[in-house]
Amino acid sequence: MRVALYARYSSDNQRDASIEDQFRICRALAEKNGWQIVACYSDRAISGTTLLRPGIQDLMAQARAGQFDIVLAEGLDRLSRDQEDVAGFYKRMKFADVKIETLSEGKITSLHIGLTGTMNAEYIEKLSKNTHRGLRGRIEHGKSGGGLCYGYDVLKLRDAEGERICGERAINNEQAQIVRRIFQDYANGKAPKAIALALNAEGLRGPLSGAWGPSTLNGNRERGTGILNNELYIGRLIWNRLRYLKDPVTKKRVSRLNPESEWVIQDVPELRIIEQDLWEAVKARQSKTTWSQKSRGTGTHPLNALQRPT
Repeated sequence: MRVALYARYSSDNQRDASIEDQFRICRALAEKNGWQIVACYSDRAISGTTLLRPGIQDLMAQARAGQFDIVLAEGLDRLSRDQEDVAGFYKRMKFADVKIETLSEGKITSLHIGLTGTMNAEYIEKLSKNTHRGLRGRIEHGKSGGGLCYGYDVLKLRDAEGERICGERAINNEQAQIVRRIFQDYANGKAPKAIALALNAEGLRGPLSGAWGPSTLNGNRERGTGILNNELYIGRLIWNRLRYLKDPVTKKRVSRLNPESEWVIQDVPELRIIEQDLWEAVKARQSKTTWSQKSRGTGTHPLNALQRPT
């Protein structure tokens, strides 16, 4: 029997050696059963909640091509943690006449798919809640909930016991000067596109070392995105403004705005970059020149009624 091995890890607490460990114990089982290993597939540092992984996609393509008879993994959760995806994977393998074996569950049947899929879904939901609770506690102490923010540096600190201290950040003075310039130029009447073009012409890199664009500055007022809407610049940390859901069709994460009552707000004056009068001047201009979701209600933009000349 021809067998393909699959291994995956996603946690920061795991490392590349985890892949080799998984392959090693899978090889031992394959040799014990007299199976011929014809391929090895892996996905490193990628979540198991999606099948949009290069390793698993390659495995499924080769299964359809009849390149092996068995898929062998350490556990079903290595293949997928998503209830719908694991069922879909099982159907694809069954159609390709490929059996699934794991060290944890043995030969996979439809019963495993139902029970293990449900358990994995419960695990993901519990993990999400625990992570959310931990981040909330960090925010309430005025620390970062994760992610990068232009104008600040993430501090890599450790306590007396050598444990990593998470959530600490400090103002990046060079980037802070650019943030102040953006706010001042906008308050003085300069268009976001013109501001972005000027920054790019001077070789000043934007967030994530990318180029500046109008959307980088404008973002979305209601969602608090974009340089001109980031309240951290006035020493106000807002967390849980957005929640993220996975689109069941595209499998991509999309954001949804949470009710304001669910936001967690903490004052962090030590992180202020923009003075209040400048912030208010920017907000005043935005109210006159940008289109707000709140102000439009359920209607359509007034310019939508204009007809193209014929």
